[in-house]
Amino acid sequence: APRGWSHVEAATLTTAGVTAWRALVADAGLKAGDTILALGTGGVSIVALQIATAMGAATIVTSSSDEKLARARALGAAHTINYRSVPEWGAEVRRMTGGRGVDHVLELGGPGTLAQSIAAVRTGGHISLIGTLTGTAGSVPTAAMMVKQVRLQGLIVGSRRHQQELVRALEVTGIRPIVDRT
Repeated sequence: APRGWSHVEAATLTTAGVTAWRALVADAGLKAGDTILALGTGGVSIVALQIATAMGAATIVTSSSDEKLARARALGAAHTINYRSVPEWGAEVRRMTGGRGVDHVLELGGPGTLAQSIAAVRTGGHISLIGTLTGTAGSVPTAAMMVKQVRLQGLIVGSRRHQQELVRALEVTGIRPIVDRT
């Protein structure tokens, strides 16, 4: 853990922190100027928002809660979308990015949201399949993925090396975890 962190703060790293780091930096090669889409406002998405913002990327966050979206904006989200108010949020993401789409998607919903994530990602973009909150099986719009040449990558957490890289980044950037409650 970074120097001076409490045990509670350090506990956020091993799952949420390392997963977000692996998805964005180790696997997707996040760089300044990129745009990411984080589905939801859970631990992985919030750490991803913090990492992306610190690295000079713009972040779009979805949620069904306007209150949580306001918190995401306060943490640096460039744009937010209430997916209940905007059920075709993939098209809204493309509109927000001038028709280009995002470079990276942190997909936590699974089969129920994957089609919208494919609509939101740019041609040649990257989708990290991290969660399956909408179920473990469903159809995948393979034709849309092929046309856009999307890279879909499943992942679960990361390695010790990923955590060491994350800790170095946290020490340099000064990012501290957002702990809702203990």
